[in-house]
Amino acid sequence: MLTEAERRRFDAALESVLKVLPRHLHAVIEEVPVIVEDQPAPDVLESFEAEPDSICGLHSGLPLTDRSVEDSGVLPDTVHLYRRGILAAAADRAAAASPPCADAWSVVREEIRITLLHELGHHHGLDEDDLDRLGYA
Repeated sequence: MLTEAERRRFDAALESVLKVLPRHLHAVIEEVPVIVEDQPAPDVLESFEAEPDSICGLHSGLPLTDRSVEDSGVLPDTVHLYRRGILAAAADRAAAASPPCADAWSVVREEIRITLLHELGHHHGLDEDDLDRLGYA
């Protein structure tokens, strides 16, 4: 589990990422809430057959490209960011960097940005191949 200090530092890193996102993405985030949790719920982990540190984010809902008038009344989309998964991915990225990254939190901020844009991409109907081509995989 994460300490309260780690959560606060992560959340501050998220806030710094949000501050530099383009204005049009803020409008999307107003409509697609971003929920930050330490790790996915047990049923999510089970459905993906995953470990708590292996999932960085999740888009829940129906992509805009798949919606119709028959979908009115469904729950709104959400984006989940998972601190443990993002921190683990950032640690892997920092360890693989050559030369090693001097500022580990800059790698965390970049992983937050990539994960957020990845999940918002799913909201807009992009699949994993699309996101990989854009550098958000």
